[in-house]
Amino acid sequence: MGFDRVIIEVDKTVRTLLAPATTVRPRPGKEIPEADLSEVERRHVIGLMRVNHVGEICAQALYQGQALTSRNSATRDALVEAANEEIEHLAWTEQRIYELKGRKSCLNLFWYSGAFALGTLAGEAGDRWNLGFLVETERQVEAHLNSHLRELPLKDLRSRAIVEQMRLDEIKHAEMALELGGSPLPMPIVVAMKFAARFMTRTAYYA
Repeated sequence: MGFDRVIIEVDKTVRTLLAPATTVRPRPGKEIPEADLSEVERRHVIGLMRVNHVGEICAQALYQGQALTSRNSATRDALVEAANEEIEHLAWTEQRIYELKGRKSCLNLFWYSGAFALGTLAGEAGDRWNLGFLVETERQVEAHLNSHLRELPLKDLRSRAIVEQMRLDEIKHAEMALELGGSPLPMPIVVAMKFAARFMTRTAYYA
C-alpha cells in the first residue's frame, strides 16, 4: 500500500473517531417535535442510541478493513458505497445523543480497532467470504435494530424514525452483498460474531 493510501486511511480513522460526522440525506424525524420523555426514558434512549453509534463506528472500521484487503474492484466499490451511508447513520445517532444531552462511548477507539482487525481478516479470506461476512453483519445489525424499535418509547418518534431508516439501509446492504456473491459463513463464525456483538451492545449501553 502506497504512502498516499496510508494517509487517506489514517485520515478516515481520525475523522470517524474525532470529527463530527456529516450527512447528505436529511436526518429522519428531524421535523418531528421532541417527545416529553421521563428521566428514565431519556437515559434509556441515550443508552440505545449510544449502542447504535458504536455500531456505526464499528461499521466504518469493518468496511475500511474489508475494502483495503479486497481483491475485486466491484467489491471495493460496493463497500465504499455502503460505508458512505453508514457515515450518515453515524451523524444521525451522534446528533440524537447530543439532543438528549448524552455522550458517546468512551471506548470508541477500542471498538474501532477491533472492528478494523476483523474487517481486514475478512478481506484477506477472499471476496466470497468478505461479502459473506458483510451479509451476516448486516443481518445481525437488522435484528439488533428491530429489538431497539421494540424497546424505544412509542412516543419517541424522533429516535424511532432514525432507527427505522437505518434498518432499511442495512437490509439493502445485505442484499447488495448477496447479489455480488457473498457466501454463508460457517456456523461457529456466526456464533462468535453474535457473542462479540452481545458484549459490545451491553458494554456500550453504559460506557
